[in-house]
Amino acid sequence: MKIDIKGTNMELTEAIKDYVNEKIGGLEKFFDNIIEAKVDVGKTSNHHQKGDVFRAEVNLDVPEKYVLRAEATREDLYMAINEVKDDLQRQIKKYKEKMRGNVKF
Repeated sequence: MKIDIKGTNMELTEAIKDYVNEKIGGLEKFFDNIIEAKVDVGKTSNHHQKGDVFRAEVNLDVPEKYVLRAEATREDLYMAINEVKDDLQRQIKKYKEKMRGNVKF
């Protein structure tokens, strides 16, 4: 899987890139047909009174021209990335059930 990482209103450090690669790359163990992951991490703006607010957004391109998308906003960037990963994990499971024809609503 190809992972494109973009930083908004902040500099991407190697630690952030490694963390994103570890967490988002780990989604392949749930579904190995992920074509590409587009990751956008950063600050929502540069001027919050109560500290920084971070945002993580991931779009996964999967077969059948589907895009699985998750977004989270937290005071800690790593928590936002974890939340997005967990949400995508749930979406992948639902997508796999749909592909097998076992959709549960």
